[in-house]
Amino acid sequence: MGGRVGGKSHKFYRETRGIKVSGGQPVKAGTVLTREGDRWKPGLNVLGLMKLSAACAGEVYFTRKRGKSGQIVTYVNIRPAAVEKKS
Repeated sequence: MGGRVGGKSHKFYRETRGIKVSGGQPVKAGTVLTREGDRWKPGLNVLGLMKLSAACAGEVYFTRKRGKSGQIVTYVNIRPAAVEKKS
């Protein structure tokens, strides 16, 4: 026996990778933003390295900057939602 673990074939695994949200989309804390990608880096209020997730509830936005090697890197950020005060 050999090959795959867990019954997933490589053909279908490709479909689950990549960016999961778009810019301007509201997300809850803990929402998975990307999977298995080194194309995106964590920005403000984002946790993880290969699988990025939201650290707080808010709106997703992207920024692009030059990295250390001169390549343009896309950062995934979360703009926190306004917190209502309880009185």
